[in-house]
Amino acid sequence: MADQRLKILYLCTGNSCRSQMAEALTNHLRGDQFQAFSAGVNPQGLDPLAVVAMAEVGIDIAGRQSKTPEALGQTSFDYVVTLCDNARNNCPVLLGPHQNRHRGFDDPPLLARDAVERDQALAPYRRVRDQIRDMVLGLPGSLDD
Repeated sequence: MADQRLKILYLCTGNSCRSQMAEALTNHLRGDQFQAFSAGVNPQGLDPLAVVAMAEVGIDIAGRQSKTPEALGQTSFDYVVTLCDNARNNCPVLLGPHQNRHRGFDDPPLLARDAVERDQALAPYRRVRDQIRDMVLGLPGSLDD
């Protein structure tokens, strides 16, 4: 029997933080209905503070790699969701029928760059993680235009 779950591709600039969080949260919290993937328009490598923020909620993303959409092969998606303006403005052309959505979230590394203490640096990661979690819990309605 074919997998009936809706496929979602989350895109951001570096596939280092927000899109990785969204993929992991979707597969962890809603994996019965959705299959999530993530990619970046300019992969940067996994952000170590994103790994910490996700571990705090019991999700291990430490072994993940940043990748381009092309690295996902011929996978067809039901939704392509951009999570930052750069990804929305530079979204690659993906073949196959899918619905494009934009759900912008702040960039935790940018917000944390001047932090002096680790806990201060983690604060924007935690906030964005929780905002993404709320979007995921609201699927598919949270993707309605």
